[in-house]
Formats: sequence, structure tokens, C-alpha cells
Amino acid sequence: MIKKWAVALFCLAVTVCFCACNGGSSADNGTSTTDAETVKVSVTFDAMKEFAEAIGGDHVTVSTIIPDGVEPHAFEPKAQDLASLSEAQILIYNGLGMESWIDDAISAVDNKNLITVCASDDIDPISNEGAEAEEHGQYDPHTWLSLKCAEIEVANIKNALVKADPGNAADYESNYTAYITALENLYQEYAEKFAAVEKNSFVTGHAAFGYLCRDFDLSQNSVEDVFAEGEPSAQQLTELVQYCKEHAVTTIFAEELASTKVSETLAKEVGAKVETIYTMAGSEDGKTYLERMEENLSKIYASLTE
Repeated sequence: MIKKWAVALFCLAVTVCFCACNGGSSADNGTSTTDAETVKVSVTFDAMKEFAEAIGGDHVTVSTIIPDGVEPHAFEPKAQDLASLSEAQILIYNGLGMESWIDDAISAVDNKNLITVCASDDIDPISNEGAEAEEHGQYDPHTWLSLKCAEIEVANIKNALVKADPGNAADYESNYTAYITALENLYQEYAEKFAAVEKNSFVTGHAAFGYLCRDFDLSQNSVEDVFAEGEPSAQQLTELVQYCKEHAVTTIFAEELASTKVSETLAKEVGAKVETIYTMAGSEDGKTYLERMEENLSKIYASLTE
């Protein structure tokens, strides 16, 4: 059943289309932008925005659906949140269940030329198991927090931009090459660092770093479950305390949009400190994706060498 916001969005889309037919026209799908135009891109959250702007450069205008400061897993869009989809040429979303509302949103928009990009396409997903799969879906969606997965996501975004705006394909290819080089250089730097450490386990507020762990053969344990909902039971907290002691954990990582209460309790129990780690779900501290990723990796590496 299509939700009320989807019906409202449909009405909004009809209005936009009526106005467009009686006013100025927009670029057709598959044509190149002129100097006065940009490709209109709608994205679900900040990491997708960063990737789109890195590849699109001056040729794109990007709008973000999920507002800053809102936990993406808990986001339920209203019609006005999705208004940009009526005029967008490209919609970029992460996929793997991250945006459970996305199919309804696409169906509700009267935008036949909309190019949709599931950025996580072609990524080998990490499966949730047992209760996690029943409650939260089949796969861990946090692909963008992996440099290797980011390379695939950026490629999917670049391909969509080339399709929408082939006249600027050379620029998109050039920007893509430069960004992939930056991602790969950061990966190689920390692959060497992590390969040289004896410890490989760290603790986070919620289990968002499985793909990052796969990149570098690390292991995470989380205070909260994979979608940062609820708090661990007394038994689970006891198990986490034991885990921290057995693995000599000195740092508990907490995310900006999640409660740090339990992380701070755990840290006191094991004599550890609490450090903030970036999830790139919203814009954080005015830093780029690469800057935040480098800081994340630096903090994790430091925690494993203390």
C-alpha cells in the first residue's frame, strides 16, 4: 500500500509537470547540459552527496533527501522531503535496505526520465544472521564506510552521470579517475599499517563498520545492534565487558547520531576512553568524505596500537 506521503508526492509531481508544460522546458534524459544548466541529482544522504559532487563537479546540482542530524535508519519521508524527485534527472540511493521507503517514493513520482542509481549494486553484501536478519533485513547496508565499496559506488554514480549527460563524459571520467586514485591511496596506506599490528578488534556504538573491517581484516563488536536501535541487555553488556578485557580494548567508538550513554558505561567498566567516529550519514564537522575516512582509520589504528 502506498503511504499518504507517496500520494501527496504524486499530486505534487502532477503540479510540477503541469507547470513545466506551460513554462520553460528542462533538459531531456540523455542529452548534454549547456553552460547554463546542470544535471539535477537527488541523493538520500551525505555520503551519496559527496560521491555525486566529487564526480559531477560543476556539472551537477545535488539535493539531499534526509536532513542533517536525522538518523537515516529512523527516517520516514514526508512529501516535501521528496519534492526534488519530481524534477531530478538522477536519484542516487545506497540500497541494501538502507532506504526502506525508496521504492514507494520512486513509484509515486511522475518522472518517467528519472535515472535511478542503487550505489551498492555489484558490491558483495555482508549477510545478517539469525535475529538480525529477521528484524533488520538480509544484508548489512553500511557499504559506504568501506573504501573498496566506495570505489564501486563511485563507479555506479559515474556511469549514471555519463548516461544523463554524455556531452560532459570526459569530465566525469577524469573526476572519477582522480577520486578513485585518492580512495586507493588511502586504502593502501592503511592496509600496510593494519597488516603490521597484532590486535585487530575494536568496539563501536553500533555495527556499521563490517565492510571497513573486511577491507583490512579487522573485527568489530558493537554496543548496540546493527541499526543502532535499543540498548544491550545486562547479559549482553557483561559479554561486551568480557570481550573488551580479553581483547585489550582501550577505546569505545561512538557515533554522533547515536546515544553515547551505553558506550560511556562500557568504557568505565573496562577503563577505556570514548572516541567519536564518523558514519558519513550527515555532514560532520565541515569535513569531506576522504578527510573523515582518514580520521576514522587513524583513530582505529591508534586504538589497536595502544
